[in-house]
Amino acid sequence: MELDIIKHSEWKDTKFTLHLISQILGKIKLETAQQEPQWAHVTLAVTPEGFSTGLLFHSDTPFQLDLDIINSRIQINVDGDSQSVPLQPSKSIKAYFDEIFQALNSRGIMLSINPKPQEMAYTNRLNEDDAPLTFKQADAVRGLKLFHYALREQLKFVGPLRCRKVKPALFWGTFDVSLLVLHGIPEAFPLDKVIEKAAFDEHMLEYGFWLGDDNVDEPTFFVLPYPFLYKELDTSSLQPAEAYYDPAKSEFFLDLETAARSADPSGTIQAFFQTTFDILIQELDWQGCAYYFTPLDMPKQGIAD
Repeated sequence: MELDIIKHSEWKDTKFTLHLISQILGKIKLETAQQEPQWAHVTLAVTPEGFSTGLLFHSDTPFQLDLDIINSRIQINVDGDSQSVPLQPSKSIKAYFDEIFQALNSRGIMLSINPKPQEMAYTNRLNEDDAPLTFKQADAVRGLKLFHYALREQLKFVGPLRCRKVKPALFWGTFDVSLLVLHGIPEAFPLDKVIEKAAFDEHMLEYGFWLGDDNVDEPTFFVLPYPFLYKELDTSSLQPAEAYYDPAKSEFFLDLETAARSADPSGTIQAFFQTTFDILIQELDWQGCAYYFTPLDMPKQGIAD
């Protein structure tokens, strides 16, 4: 099956709308979910329809919010009582913000969030900006399908690993689907920055998939180590040949179109994941990683591949 790759420039305005709405959902989760290392508690689950906070609690009341791209709505469910907020062309982020919180408040969920966007160049407050936004459902579905594709490849790599990990989810600050592999070595972030000092406080590898921006039009897989490695690395074993390491960013990159053109796209992506892992554990001096790859003693699944 040929992969339908939508570039950033083809849907940047609709993607921006989804990013802003995901900020609202993520900030609600930030205020209510039990805290975890690396901000793992604030990520949004990727679902068949879009993104979800998953089950949350306000005191003892269960609730959940879902961004449902397939059905063009935001679904707010408080203890089984649901309300939909429609996704519409020309609707502002202020309108989405107001409708979401009116639905929550009317059902007894009284909470507040910091309305300033996080990790975005856009700085207008989410509860004040009434500029009309774009929503083209067909383009949004194409973008969602790329997240589905990337997440499946990420799970194929990280799922069997016998290590501490944060499974793939939407990191709504940067709007990428990423996973973390952690090795249990403390490493404090050197600057007093609220987000970074909690995100980067021990050795880890981040395997991410990003939908691009004004500078990089192609959806791209990336691998980021922490501690950061702002230096040249021996990448002679890196696969595929088109993948590369940028020492200025301390990241490895493989664009999705390159993988999709290969004879075996999944194998190409898995080779990128595995070879970057091998290179980085040597650089970070992670000991005992061979155990991570001890095969699982489970019957083979019929449809996993």
